[in-house]
Amino acid sequence: MTHWDIIIVGAGSAGCVLANRLSADGRQRVLLLEAGPRDTNPWIHIPLGYGKLFTDRSVNWSYESEPEPTLGGRRVFTPRGKVLGGSSSINGLVYIRGQREDFDDWGVPGWGFDDLLPCFIRAEDQQRGASAWHGAGGPLAVSDLPDRHELADAFIDAAQANGIPRNDDFNGPTQEGAGYYQATTRNGRRISAAVGYLRPAEKRPNLHIEVDALATRVLFEGTRAVGVEYHQGGRTQVAHANQVILSGGSFNSPQLLQLSGVGPGAALRELGLPVVCDSPQVGEGLQDHFYVRTYWRCNRPITVNDDMARWWRKLGIGLRYVLQRRGPLAVSAGYAGAFVRTRPELTRPDAQFYFINFSIAKRGGILDDFPGFTCSVSQLRAESRGRVSLRSADPHAPPAIHYNYLATENDRQTMVDALKMLRKVVNTEPFSGYVAEERAPGIQVASDAQWLDYCRATGETVYHPTSTCRMGSDSASVVDERLRVRGVTGLRVIDASVMPAVISGNTNAAVIAIAEKGAELVLADARA
Repeated sequence: MTHWDIIIVGAGSAGCVLANRLSADGRQRVLLLEAGPRDTNPWIHIPLGYGKLFTDRSVNWSYESEPEPTLGGRRVFTPRGKVLGGSSSINGLVYIRGQREDFDDWGVPGWGFDDLLPCFIRAEDQQRGASAWHGAGGPLAVSDLPDRHELADAFIDAAQANGIPRNDDFNGPTQEGAGYYQATTRNGRRISAAVGYLRPAEKRPNLHIEVDALATRVLFEGTRAVGVEYHQGGRTQVAHANQVILSGGSFNSPQLLQLSGVGPGAALRELGLPVVCDSPQVGEGLQDHFYVRTYWRCNRPITVNDDMARWWRKLGIGLRYVLQRRGPLAVSAGYAGAFVRTRPELTRPDAQFYFINFSIAKRGGILDDFPGFTCSVSQLRAESRGRVSLRSADPHAPPAIHYNYLATENDRQTMVDALKMLRKVVNTEPFSGYVAEERAPGIQVASDAQWLDYCRATGETVYHPTSTCRMGSDSASVVDERLRVRGVTGLRVIDASVMPAVISGNTNAAVIAIAEKGAELVLADARA
């Protein structure tokens, strides 16, 4: 078949949701295109396996940013999923919705928190059961971590000693406080969007999935999208459709729009690309959570570093996971954490803490050879914005990513204040009783200027890019409130790129809710 009702480009978190929901009634013939392979790599399905996939180019785009002037010219390594499930197959599994005000402040009719809460609830299969805040029986498993840890307990107690309330549900009535994270797992296995949404749907006769299929451009007749050109197996293929939906994420969706002639006209012409629609905001407005790590030597052998240092303890970890689906292999990238206000006059948290019970000098590297743990900070609502543009007209070339972190005084001060607060928590009983040494940045970093230098020298992405195809009611927005690309017809974008601003926390849950809402809009328009 070469003609479809709907073509979805990208089988990540959003694309898998759409493929399931749009094919459910059997009336829409749906083609799902994914540039990467099927999710057969066994490390995808083991929660701690994200460390093995951090630089694995078989399932990871492994992008790098352009040199960042605000970070001393460093390039920022940027993993993104290139596999069924997209980044939900390689991410840290932490499940966070964000704050009510995030969605309300978008100011887009139909996209406030009360509008999206039913989408969150419908998506969830919450281990704790259904409630006014949570759903049960949905495609996406959300679970408590299978084990508590004495270091995580001590971190939460120390946060409470500093006036940070305990919070046993970051996705409940309030986000503020310290507690254990929940994760998109079930019985010690990762439940990616591919596992939760695509597996139950992929045998439907009206849904067809093509993997290793890189979309190279959207095809237009005039300003109407009529299909997609893609490369697969060394050949150029063409599929036609009544509607095309881009779900490539905040890097690949604006890249494909620009390759297809929808974007800043002058820049496209310079690359020899024909302009279908001059849309200057395509690729603009990139937001992400800037992330800075501190790591510490522990004074007793109770960390994952110790477990991995001896072969018999490694064997025990493996056996415990195989037999019980518990232990370090079943833990997400955030064990415990906190959402805090860096200034008392703020009405809601503006920074997020992460605690994990191992230390590593560089993410994606080798565990330190001593007992250690890591405590990290990310700013929740950055003001800084960057952009995504084309390096060339070659669809196989990676996009040019400009994060522009720490571009405003508020962003700089928030990171410094949050790191100082985090250090204070670590040095408070009972957590301080486990500390042998602050390895990085070290006690010599004390002034605001020194903390800021540390941020510039070591800060990274925490993998939450958004906002490069902004949704809005204004004519300058890339997509309207029904996620239709302005200036053309038959084309939508449904993924993290449509967020007008990044939400306060890990973005995967919000992307899935956006896709649930987007599917409603697509089906409503099809019935109209």
